[in-house]
Amino acid sequence: MPKTPIKVAIVTGSATGVGSAAAILLAERGCNIVINYTRSKSEAEDTERQCLIRGQTHGIETIVYQGDVSEDSACQGMAQAAINKWGRIDYLINNAAKTKFNPYENLDGLSADDFLAIYKVNVVGAYQMVRAVVPHMKKLGCGAIVNNSSIGGVTGIASSIAYAASKAALNMMTQSLSLVLGPEVRINAIAPGAIQTRWLQGGMSPEQYQTFLLQAAAMVPLQTVPTAEQIAETLVWFLEGASMVTGEVLMVDAGLHCGRLPPSSSNKATWDK
Repeated sequence: MPKTPIKVAIVTGSATGVGSAAAILLAERGCNIVINYTRSKSEAEDTERQCLIRGQTHGIETIVYQGDVSEDSACQGMAQAAINKWGRIDYLINNAAKTKFNPYENLDGLSADDFLAIYKVNVVGAYQMVRAVVPHMKKLGCGAIVNNSSIGGVTGIASSIAYAASKAALNMMTQSLSLVLGPEVRINAIAPGAIQTRWLQGGMSPEQYQTFLLQAAAMVPLQTVPTAEQIAETLVWFLEGASMVTGEVLMVDAGLHCGRLPPSSSNKATWDK
């Protein structure tokens, strides 16, 4: 019997956090991976090593590609690198993102340049990546794309107003693109809440971070703050499963969107360290 071709996945912003976890999980499932980073070269190389170890039994291969998705040339280059090496692109995870931590009441804390920089990565970058990969997916006859959005794009509560607004735009763009990418290509998004990653820690001191985890876990039905690996599971499910789902924005937030739990001594918050 002819050997089944190995599928190819591009994961933007995959040096660390959720992107890294998703790349490693896809490698473990038998996908060749394009690992993308902007500045975190050593972390990207570590993700590559983990991918090769986890995907060893499948004989998977990797590409580590430096490039900022806000630049269309980087998006086109990433797609072309995958085609040059493997001749196909099956999956795309738009995970690369940018924010500026700023209290909502500080209206002077965000400039027009801040908004434009955040939108250029979170919205325009995702669009450019979709545009770069879709012709190859349609030629293949199938493909799946997942945008890593945020609960902030639904509730308006996030690291800053600019970030929340950009994720709301990403959610609507996901729905809009679903109308034209089918039937060959499905596109969906997930909207996580807080995640135990360096991204979240970047806006807090170690003490603030630990306090936040406790408080955040106590507010939600599942009584935990998800790990990067747990969020990656849903991203990969949208790629490999969910064959009849497109244009969906799925909240993956331990139930935060359902409302906050009332204060109670019975709330026993836990999280994985």
